[in-house]
Amino acid sequence: MAIHCSRICLQYLIHLAHDNVDFRLPEIRSLLSLRGKPFDPGENFKEKSPFWLLNGLSEEDVNSIMARTVCAKSAFELWGHGRTHSELRNSLLKYPTENMSPFLQKDSTYKINVYTFNKTLEFEDRIKKIDAMEYLSFEGRVNLRNPKHIFCLLEDYGTDPNDIPDEPLYIYFGRWIADGQRELIRSHSVKNRHFIGNTSMDAGLSFIMANHARVKAHDLVYDPFVGTGSLLVACSHFGAYVCGTDIDYNTIHGIGKASRKNQKWRGPDENIRANLRQYGSEKLYVDVLVSDASKPIWRDGVLFDAIITDPPYGIRESTRRTGSQKDSVNSVKPSEDYVGDSHVPVSMAYHLSDIFTDLLNFSAQHLVIGGRLVYWLPIYRPEYCEEMVPLNACLRLVSNCEQTLSSHTSRRLITMEKIKEPEETDALAHLSDPHFSPYQGHNAFREKYFSGISKRTLTGKEETNKMAANGGE
Repeated sequence: MAIHCSRICLQYLIHLAHDNVDFRLPEIRSLLSLRGKPFDPGENFKEKSPFWLLNGLSEEDVNSIMARTVCAKSAFELWGHGRTHSELRNSLLKYPTENMSPFLQKDSTYKINVYTFNKTLEFEDRIKKIDAMEYLSFEGRVNLRNPKHIFCLLEDYGTDPNDIPDEPLYIYFGRWIADGQRELIRSHSVKNRHFIGNTSMDAGLSFIMANHARVKAHDLVYDPFVGTGSLLVACSHFGAYVCGTDIDYNTIHGIGKASRKNQKWRGPDENIRANLRQYGSEKLYVDVLVSDASKPIWRDGVLFDAIITDPPYGIRESTRRTGSQKDSVNSVKPSEDYVGDSHVPVSMAYHLSDIFTDLLNFSAQHLVIGGRLVYWLPIYRPEYCEEMVPLNACLRLVSNCEQTLSSHTSRRLITMEKIKEPEETDALAHLSDPHFSPYQGHNAFREKYFSGISKRTLTGKEETNKMAANGGE
């Protein structure tokens, strides 16, 4: 028992993937909070670095993070670190022997890997670095195929691929604990999915959203703009029951024109339920319904543990809601391949500012306390400021991460947590406080998006004409 206690508060090293960099910290924080643990980084913490040191955790905590994260590659119990190999050696020799000895016994097997960031080493150079660590008292046998323990030497050569130093900027050595879930990005790739659409969410981002929302087993998760159900697939992977709604009749029923190349119409079993069946989580499928997000169909009261969604931006999917004949001036005709009943409600434009206001109000009404709302907010970058992010008195902003789409547009992944139930005074507060007023600039996102494309196209034509005038130089 004494040995176990002495190993409770060790320092751990997380090796992170260098994609979706802006999403990594909120994901790790969210996963730690599931276990009631704070994010406690080591000294000189740099968010953009591929290596983070974490304090105050147990090995069980680290394993729970790695069992879910798609932003981290691997985790290690840190034995030593330094700016040079000499500093690393001194650090390793100071590491408590009682912490090392259980993994260096004669009856154990081991191997040492060398990982480098931003630089590729020749095989011979890797072997030299491993041989140089002979000062560590490994008494077991080397087993490269199936070792009992794996140790890793990790070298950081910075993040600039155009300025790679000859020697590493920092070096770490530790015992491998676990790998992250990067394999999910490949195994759940949209390319191999049974049912997809024009806006099906990328697998990696879907799992990141589920982790930001802290989705866990037996939760009930809802997507009000469900589309082809990519987010439901990710949430069901973590054991949550999933449901959703969408105004698009054809998408909900899996009929109409196909989104795949060389396929004109969707097949008989292309639907959201089939997607969950593909990944073995059909038992967690509650249902999906044709419904207008601006007119909620749900009974009053708390219903959902998490609400995760990607609202339409008006680019590849239109933003629309149902209306009445009185509003027919702004109505939208149904698509040509619509195959629903003959009576079609008038379809009207659904402004982005209204979409986000309705989404936050719905979440305030129907999330459990501590439940999270995670959604994408499209942004015209030259005009962005934090005041554009919608707020609600019942929801606390947890994180705001940017994914750049072009030089002038991006979308931001917004995570909010419900902190209190709605009160009558909240409505008055929303009217009197400008911070709660919908940002009307969101409504022009589509026009700004295409104006940016037009400007780039014109600039390209001008360059072409200039080159032609100069004889093609």
